[in-house]
Amino acid sequence: MDDVLLPGIAATAVPTARLTQSVLHPDGVDPAGPGEAVLFVHGNVSSALFWQPQLLELATSRHRVLAVDLRGYGSTEPLPIDATRGVRDWADDVAALVEALGLTRAHLVGWSMGAGVVLQYLLDAPERVASVALVAPVSPYGYGGTTGPDGRRVHTDGTGCGGGAANPDFVAAIAAGDTTADSPVSPRSVLRAFYVAPGSLPLDPRLEDVFVAAMNSTRTGPDHYPGEAAAVDAWPGVAPGRRGVLNTMAPTVFDVSAIVDLPVKPPILWIRGDADQIVSDGSVFDLAFLGSVGAVPGWPGVEAFPPQPMVTQTRSVLDRYAATGGAYREVVLPDVGHSPHVERPEEFAVALLEHLDVPAQAPANLA
Repeated sequence: MDDVLLPGIAATAVPTARLTQSVLHPDGVDPAGPGEAVLFVHGNVSSALFWQPQLLELATSRHRVLAVDLRGYGSTEPLPIDATRGVRDWADDVAALVEALGLTRAHLVGWSMGAGVVLQYLLDAPERVASVALVAPVSPYGYGGTTGPDGRRVHTDGTGCGGGAANPDFVAAIAAGDTTADSPVSPRSVLRAFYVAPGSLPLDPRLEDVFVAAMNSTRTGPDHYPGEAAAVDAWPGVAPGRRGVLNTMAPTVFDVSAIVDLPVKPPILWIRGDADQIVSDGSVFDLAFLGSVGAVPGWPGVEAFPPQPMVTQTRSVLDRYAATGGAYREVVLPDVGHSPHVERPEEFAVALLEHLDVPAQAPANLA
């Protein structure tokens, strides 16, 4: 693993009650001990390696910063993923890690799918959460198969998302450990085309190699990425299965909008790029959007299967969170794609440190 760790970063294997988890942290920092820590949670087809620049950026702050590999990624034990629990396998793993490290509370930073994990953990253990930062977060209603700001399902069975929605050539490239840019569906090509915006290219070659290694650490198959697929008659012919990554974010099993009902609401930072192609109101990975532009044949039309308004759904839930006594701050970085912490690391660190030190406040009449 040493070849993918940046100078100043160390990795520690942490046995927990559920599985052994890999945690990255600055050299000389003991990840265990009482008090608060900032815990970074990565997204899909990635690992904690993506957080290394931020761990180094914040190493000199007063905060203890840690980044965990989720199960099925990086160096954490690759136990299977039960998608019937939504993202709770990962959220429960995070809870076990917090317990094993002896942390009192954690500031949680979740990117993309990892933001969904963070919000699930918030729902399950709000007393252990000091604050939340959502980085290009998955919608509170999951990924695919819903419509409107309230996340209404297009089909009750979640048709339009799940393991069958993945590009099989991309999955095969990950399984093969492809490090080239020879194909448009290689991890390196996908990183350049979709993880970051064009204005962020070229990436530092050393960092790009590390990020590609992180992507290739993703375990593939029905128990991992993308998960099993279920065939249905309705367009686009796929519905969620019961195992694996993409099925965890199906609207049949994933809905974290109940954060609006928490009696105590920690402050939230929502940071995203305005050029995000993965999580947006017109995501190029949403089968309904792809159908609407002719990329997936047979689309039944906007009345029957509209694209998912992912950003609108997040804003709707966070507005309700604020209206019921919480507080959030939205930071939109111009010309930035799906990875603000990679594309604008200094601006990201400034926004995160401000959130940690001077969090958003609830309106006086609601506090």
